[in-house]
Amino acid sequence: MDIEDLRTFVEVADAGGVTPASRRLGISKSMVSRRLVRLETELSVQLLARSTRGAALTEAGATFRDYAARVIAEIDVAKEVIRPAGELRGRLRVAAPLSFGPTHFAPVLAEMAARHPELHIHSCYTDRFVDLITEGYDCAIRVGTLPDSNLIARRIGPIRAGYVASPAYIEKYGSPETPEEFVTHQAVMQGTETWPTVDGEKIIAMRPRGRFKADNAVALIAAAIAGVGIAGVPLDLIKEHLASGVLVPVMPRYPIPELAIYVVRPPGQHPSRKVRVLTEMLIECFSEHKADQSVN
Repeated sequence: MDIEDLRTFVEVADAGGVTPASRRLGISKSMVSRRLVRLETELSVQLLARSTRGAALTEAGATFRDYAARVIAEIDVAKEVIRPAGELRGRLRVAAPLSFGPTHFAPVLAEMAARHPELHIHSCYTDRFVDLITEGYDCAIRVGTLPDSNLIARRIGPIRAGYVASPAYIEKYGSPETPEEFVTHQAVMQGTETWPTVDGEKIIAMRPRGRFKADNAVALIAAAIAGVGIAGVPLDLIKEHLASGVLVPVMPRYPIPELAIYVVRPPGQHPSRKVRVLTEMLIECFSEHKADQSVN
């Protein structure tokens, strides 16, 4: 039984069709179809019910998919164990936030590619919450707080955020001094989220309201600069705006709790060495970044 046939079957099962699986694997749709036919012929059972809308697992396919995924994972781990320590091959699919990724994480991924010429890195930058398992990612880099999930997370380092507004907004509406005042103001926000703030050792959950919403921190910063409302954003993204006075801190006596950067990966017994190497590089990078901030 060919390991690539197994890998292709799992990709089709997780992606829900031949076309998205071919994009993930970087091969033609005809090659994907040939591998599926070969595997089903060898097993003498139909694994996928194909239609114009995609491919759905049969009952046998659903059972076989989990076994196939475990076999692939174990073989990948075995390959990494017997390879020279510095050699990374294959493909690494990484999801990273659009707001932070191109400026803070892309250089680390580029350095990783430069160090390992046989490694193919496919990165996706989006502030959408990516489903790692369904969409076939090896890992994701996430900023903030992590919701409860079955994903395995490794903390990379801390990140500070703050509430800010434009001088024009404050001149027109005033600056809130307490959480009770804060929730009466307009906020620029991602959705209907709860905003935390610290009062001594107690964390207070605020429910802001606002008429401007976006799924990207850069868009929220632009709205805050325009005077639309108060924003809660990572301070690294607004250092220049704070220095120039385009944005000013709001409610500094009630700061945002310290957030963090994480690498998250699907559950499994062994993280791949590619994910481990990326995690170590990110930890090293952000340790240096924190040291530079403390000096400055």
